[in-house]
Amino acid sequence: MAETQTELDINVDISDFVATIEIARPPHNFFDYELIQQIADALEGLDGNPDCRAVVLAAQGKSFCAGANFGDGSDITRDGSVAGQGNRGSAGHLYVEAVRLFRTAKPIVAAIHGAAVGGGLGLAMIADFRVACPQARFCANFTRLGFTPGFGLTTTLPEVIGKTNAALVFYTGRRFKGEEAHEMGLVDVLVPQNDVREAAFDLAREIAISSPLAVVELRKVMRGDLADRVKAATDRELEVQTRLRKTEDFIEGVKAMSERRDPEFVGR
Repeated sequence: MAETQTELDINVDISDFVATIEIARPPHNFFDYELIQQIADALEGLDGNPDCRAVVLAAQGKSFCAGANFGDGSDITRDGSVAGQGNRGSAGHLYVEAVRLFRTAKPIVAAIHGAAVGGGLGLAMIADFRVACPQARFCANFTRLGFTPGFGLTTTLPEVIGKTNAALVFYTGRRFKGEEAHEMGLVDVLVPQNDVREAAFDLAREIAISSPLAVVELRKVMRGDLADRVKAATDRELEVQTRLRKTEDFIEGVKAMSERRDPEFVGR
């Protein structure tokens, strides 16, 4: 029998040995510390649930996850934080929660029906497999905002699409569609938009038919020290991001994004 749980900004449903974690912040599912913490808590809880053998990570609304919400840049303070959102410091930073995602045990299939931007792309990279559609959009737009990639992307993205492709994605900040993502290996299964979640569930169900003990142990071997490497990457990413978010370029990048124009960076 399926069991359903609703917790703040995510919904968790278990059916046929597959758990679906659905992000419920439509239309764009912007993330923050609390959302990533909720997803990490859910995944850790599912690790101890024998009724779950694989996980689908999906989202409501228009986007899969459009990253962080910087608004129009008017609320960015001198230290690079967003007024009203607080500054938890490194011990409580969302990257600490992000590393928890990589330490969980059960296979994850991401159902990406729309945009996965910035940290939203980082969130998509926690998955073992990504199912998407031609309408999906992928973008690591950090340099267009005046700072550098985070969420462990400097480790996870090169491993999946290669260093050269990852550098191209990072340096240009360009958006690329589902077909191109599929060609470069970022997307594993490409289906029509209306079929994304069903196809992700079907793949997760196929995994769930296999021996759960064998799958978990095999995943440990294949992922190796990925979580530790992501931890090292996020430590460095956070250090650089914190410095660059205090610059004029960062303020200009966020403003340009909100105004839908090319930024005019000055290098300070």
